[in-house]
Order: sequence, then structure tokens, then C-alpha cells
Amino acid sequence: MSFEISAGRLVRGGRFARPAPRTDHERRQRDYARRVGATDLAVLGVAVAIAQAGCAGGAAGVLPMGLSYTALSVLLIAAWSAALALTGTRALRALGAEESRQVITVSLKLFGAVAIISMLLCLGISRSYLIVALLLGGCGLLGERALWRRWVARQRARGGYRAALLVVGNPEAAQAMAATFARDPGQGYQVIGVCTGDGGPRTVLAVVRATGAEAVAITRTDSLELDDFRSLAWELDELGIELLVMPSLVGIAGTRITHRIVADMPVLQVAKPRYGRARSMRKSAFDFCFALIALAAVAPLLLAIAVAIKATSSGPVFYRSERIGRDGRPFRMFKFRSMYVEPGVHIDALLEPGEDPRMTPVGRVIRRYRLDELPQFLNVLRGEMGIVGPRPQVRLPGDPAVGEAGGGLLMRPGVTGLWPVRGRSYLTPEDAMRLDLSYVENWSALLDLLMIVKTIGAVSRGRAL
Repeated sequence: MSFEISAGRLVRGGRFARPAPRTDHERRQRDYARRVGATDLAVLGVAVAIAQAGCAGGAAGVLPMGLSYTALSVLLIAAWSAALALTGTRALRALGAEESRQVITVSLKLFGAVAIISMLLCLGISRSYLIVALLLGGCGLLGERALWRRWVARQRARGGYRAALLVVGNPEAAQAMAATFARDPGQGYQVIGVCTGDGGPRTVLAVVRATGAEAVAITRTDSLELDDFRSLAWELDELGIELLVMPSLVGIAGTRITHRIVADMPVLQVAKPRYGRARSMRKSAFDFCFALIALAAVAPLLLAIAVAIKATSSGPVFYRSERIGRDGRPFRMFKFRSMYVEPGVHIDALLEPGEDPRMTPVGRVIRRYRLDELPQFLNVLRGEMGIVGPRPQVRLPGDPAVGEAGGGLLMRPGVTGLWPVRGRSYLTPEDAMRLDLSYVENWSALLDLLMIVKTIGAVSRGRAL
């Protein structure tokens, strides 16, 4: 039995064979793709079968050219599954919103093509059959992929399904990048070392082999020239090592970045920020209506919390603190009072381990579920805050609230936003500021809805934000 290497693929018996995984990361990717592919086929099979039974006369449905609906369904399932595989929707790196977008795009393009072919060849395929199959299959795929994302997240939380990552760059930039990856294990990378890149590609490759890295992330570095990047990319590809190049575009959303070729060189083009859309009347109207509906829905809960606060401790129901709003205008932000009015009476207990004694029993509960922030909907109705937006900033003594942080003052601060969803308790002030600027520059209605859904999900689980 003869073997040879041809164009990077293993040829066996004169036929192309699928190349064997070269790293554990590639092996995990292939295993994940097989699992998802199997469940994709099951979901699509059920969806198309229901569409055929309900809208195409069942198995007896007949089309022109001797084509039966059963044969059409088989072809549709096969083409749909193949399209999902060929467009990379089953890659581990595609998890999240990008995966959902790809699944929807692929499905719509496929059914658009089927509809056009049906019209051109006069096949007369039932429109209801296509619509039901697309709706059931699309929703089924999105639900199935959501379950797989949760499974992968659990695996990564336990230390699995992560690629060993080597960060390459200047000492300061590399350390910052390593810290960023370490704070977000859900991305699927485990930082195993930092390399300054001194000595060029040879040094990087030597460190890769010594550490067993499965991925390399390159950030700002003076040690690698353009030719070095090209050489390193080829060498890493031969080893099956994933290469990530961080362009240092901090605070820029992926939707604003596109790549193009200029003078035979790859260039990243950044679209203009959307300041005007973030301050539009459409967002203001959405915020007002949402706050009004939310207050009406939770009015009994607000009354119950107010009574509990008044009955268990002396002092006002609300706590009002000064915050800086849009264009630097100060306002009083409402919150339910969660601490004793005279915390000094309980200060001795701070020396003992346990919860903060300055917090009332009711305060501990409402803070855990962020119920203390429900009165901020009143600030939204007053036009001082938005539902989603930058962090409400505190003006420190002598702070003019200008400079880089002023970017967050271009729109109203939010009841929620990128900062709590990404982990308010774990963000440095610099990271929180970058998130604020990112939100202001990249605002969209879809982003607001996504942040609201994520906040509700986190709060309902009692997870600290």
C-alpha cells in the first residue's frame, strides 16, 4: 500500500484522504464538527419531514421531471447540511453571534437558490413547503447550536476545549494581551506563555515547539517584519498551529471592520463611528416606551420592596447619588436603599469575616438580583438615562469629566450595558472605559436588545453583574 504527500494532503491508493489532525486543537475541532453535523442532520430531517407531510402532500407528492417530494427532501437536507459545513458554521471559533448569523445567512441563501431554480425550471415546488421547512429548520438549528454553545462553555469552564496559546509581542503589549485572554476563558484559549519575538520567526517557532502551543497570538512587536509574518504563517500552518494577529484596534466593533486589498496588501478598513445613531430620537423613544412598560409590569414588586425597606430599617426608601449624564450634565440617580442610614453603628462587625454588616437584610437580597436598580427606570422616563448605555459616571473632586472618558458622555448612561454583562466586578477602570467607548461608537438597536436579553438572563440566575 503506497502513500505520498500531494499539495498538503495524504494520498492513499491514488485517492485523496482527509489529512490527519496535527494538534489536539485540530482533533477537538474535528470531533466537535462531527457532533454538530450529526445533530444538524437530525434537526433538518425532522423539519423537512414535517414540511413535506403538512404542505406537500406527504410522500405521495409528485413534481415535474419525475422528481418526488421525498427525493427533493433528501436533496434539500443534504445540500443544507453541506452548506453549513462548507461555510465554517461548525468551527469552534464561530461560536456565538457570528455562528447564528452564518447559520441564518446560509439558510436564506440556500432557500433563495432553491426558489429561483424552481421558478426557472418550472418545478412548481410548494411555497408553503419551503417556508415551513426554512422556519422549522432555521429555528431548530439556532436552538440546537445554542445547546452546543452551552456544552462547550461548560467544557471550557472545566479547563477543556481550550487551545494552548502563546502570545507574541512587546513585553507590555504581550502581558496585557495575555491578561485579556485569561479574563475570558470562554473564548477557548489557555495562555501558556509569552514570547517577545526577539530573534524573529525562528525564535517563535522554537518556543512553539518547546511549549506545545496550539495557537499563536501576535500583538504589537518591533521584532517581526512583514516578510517575517509571511514566513511565520507558512511555518505555523505546516504544524497545524492557529495564527491570530491582533491589530490593536481597541474599542472597535467587528461590524465596523472590513478587510480589503490595497496595492496588493491586506488592509483593515474601519467605518465611521455611529455617534448620531446613538443619540437619535429612535433610541430615546425606545428607552421611554420600554421604561414605561417595565415600570407598569413590576409596580407590585416595587411596592413590596419599598414596604420591606421601610419596615426593616429606618431611613428613606430611595438612595439618590449624583452621576454625570450626557454632555456632562449632573443628575440624581435613583436606587432602592440597601444600607443602614448610620453604618458607623455596625462598623465593628467589619473586623469579623462574613458579609458587609452595613447592608440591611433586604439590601442583600435586592442587590444580589439587582432589584435595587429598578427605580432607575424613573431616570429613564425623566430623560436622564437610557435602558442600555455607558456606565453612570461619578464626578470625583476636581474632575472636569473630559478627555478620553468623555466619550461615554456623548449619550445617556444606561441602566445596563456592556460593562455589567461583561462582568462589572472583574473589570479594571480602563477596561470599563474601553467598553463604554466601544458601545458609543458602535451602537445599534440589535446591540441594545442583545444586552437587555443577556442582563435579564444573568439576573434571573442570580449571577452577580
